[in-house]
Amino acid sequence: MKNLDAAAVADTATALAALTADGTPAQSARAHDATRRMIPAAVIGNTLEWFDFAVYGFFALTISRLFFPTGNETSSLLLTVATFGVGFVMRPIGAVVLGALGDTHGRKAALSTTILLMALGTAMIGLAPTYAHVGLWAPAWIVLARLIQGFSAGGEVGGATAFLVEHAPKGRKGYFASWQQASQAGALLLGSIFGATLTGILSPEQLESWGWRVPFLFGLVIGPVGWYIRARTREPATFERAKAANRQASPLKQVIGSYRKEIVAGFGVTIVWTVCTYFFLVYMPTYAVRTLKLPQSASLWANGAGLLVLVVLAPVFGGLSDRIGRWPLLIGFAAAILVLAYPALWLLTAFPSAVTLTAVLIVFAVLIAGFTGPAPAAMAELYPPQVRSTGLSIAYNFAVTIFGGFAPFIATALIAQTGSPLAPAWYVMFAAAASLAALLTAGSVLRNKA
Repeated sequence: MKNLDAAAVADTATALAALTADGTPAQSARAHDATRRMIPAAVIGNTLEWFDFAVYGFFALTISRLFFPTGNETSSLLLTVATFGVGFVMRPIGAVVLGALGDTHGRKAALSTTILLMALGTAMIGLAPTYAHVGLWAPAWIVLARLIQGFSAGGEVGGATAFLVEHAPKGRKGYFASWQQASQAGALLLGSIFGATLTGILSPEQLESWGWRVPFLFGLVIGPVGWYIRARTREPATFERAKAANRQASPLKQVIGSYRKEIVAGFGVTIVWTVCTYFFLVYMPTYAVRTLKLPQSASLWANGAGLLVLVVLAPVFGGLSDRIGRWPLLIGFAAAILVLAYPALWLLTAFPSAVTLTAVLIVFAVLIAGFTGPAPAAMAELYPPQVRSTGLSIAYNFAVTIFGGFAPFIATALIAQTGSPLAPAWYVMFAAAASLAALLTAGSVLRNKA
């Protein structure tokens, strides 16, 4: 029988232990500082990891010419974005394996493993020989690297979010967990800055020759830096207590057997989150170049403006959810995305310019922040600590694999099949409607636990 209050009991026990251990101001201040240091520990590693995973999307056009030359630009791009999506196929496997690792052997073990695996996949892309040098081995090499990256990323969100929530002070879980989304946006922002800078200062020949490799090689710092930071953190006391009290079935068996409604609710929360992220904040520079005919550097700077807004506002909305609840924000902003997606793309296609693109991306960054700020805490609160990493990873990564990872491919294919540049708006609207439906049917689980 599942214990719905396990997380709350563990949190209370941790707080009482902290109060009775020592009440001196100096030691309380040290404890507060130690708690605050947990945010950078999760955020820095998460940012560096997602930088490597996302930068592939920003250089899709260049990679398509170097590794998937078909003689047709659209076909090459489709193969490239499909390979981007291939990484997501491994994410459910990574979610199960690394999520269970985090629940059985600790958050540190899982997070350190993800960082090292991502470094390996990134090195393989940064050093990959092109089609002109090794033929079909080149795309095969890229696919293998993306599979390794996808496996690693499958354990990152669940592990990092559980880590943040379990280190959060009472009444601050929304704010702490929101840094998971802020760090993802920070990673995308860093990738946009690299892309905009390189495309702005290098010639097309230089970019294809060596420039595209620079961000991947820079991303190799995730190996020593990310591992060092995470290896020096401490396990959350909440998790340690819950783990000691729970020595029954494996985390995976417990989640599948007792938390199916929670998985459905978390799955629903993730649908619009992942589609908006990968369409508006990863694929949009490619859409702006190919469909709107805007300069690549201008589209990347516009994308960077939206990402900066998301980095700033995600913690704001996460903190707001600590005061008014997660449910109103999730429902309200999902509905806003549903209503505004089509008008946003119509505006872009009717008045294509860097200014219009920047304005649209900033507006949607606010909407995405309003939804994804409270989303990580809402999902983490669905599970007690002893199965939190596993449950959260499974719900999130299955939704990302089905709906988000192939969003660039679906958007490209929809435009190619319909001939309409507005076609991707219908996919975004479908995602928002699906999340609303899931939230309204299974969302009572969220309301009861938020």
